[in-house]
Amino acid sequence: MKAMILAAGRGERMRPLTDTTPKPLLKAAGKELIVWHLEKLAKNGFKEIVINIAHLGDQIPQVLGDGSRWGVNISYSDEQDTGALESAGGIKKALTLLDKEPFLVVNGDVFCEYDFDPDFDLQNKLAHLILVPNPSHNEKGDFGLENSLVLNQDNEMWTFSGIAYYNPEIFNDLKLEKSALAPLLRNLIEQQQVSGEIFKGLWRDIGTPERLQEINEILTTSS
Repeated sequence: MKAMILAAGRGERMRPLTDTTPKPLLKAAGKELIVWHLEKLAKNGFKEIVINIAHLGDQIPQVLGDGSRWGVNISYSDEQDTGALESAGGIKKALTLLDKEPFLVVNGDVFCEYDFDPDFDLQNKLAHLILVPNPSHNEKGDFGLENSLVLNQDNEMWTFSGIAYYNPEIFNDLKLEKSALAPLLRNLIEQQQVSGEIFKGLWRDIGTPERLQEINEILTTSS
């Protein structure tokens, strides 16, 4: 199984830090956010990784190279000419690099101790979402979960972690343009095509300077 790290976003809420540095290259405990992902992916057995780039995108391959330092091979899906295509659009553009098998996608601006599974089996579903307890900035949550089936509404709601496994056929009919992932997922959920699980370990959406400082403190204290 291949993995894709979404790393093309502008990171408006992280400004001014992202005026000069792409958000995935911001550091937590002295290490770039995206490097935490690469190390975890390599440790979990992934060998082929696709990274999409847009805002200040040239900096990312300059830092990461071909991935050989981590024992992986990195391919880059370049959105600099079009501008960031958002999550679904970015995945659509990268499909030629991801091949025809199911793949893992992880947001480049989250920190998570979830163990990525290169042997994950979607079984008869088209997507599998990793959900987490709702953080203070998303108290209402995104999705429900019942008997491992993701729901658009439920009595108890959970937050989408930005980590998921996808069947590539989900994206086949999308146009190559800016396209958000949430509407696509909600449509699949209505068709009962999305499974999920709850992860209750360490997870943070590093969306603001304050949250970056928080994860810095957590990792520095635990090291």
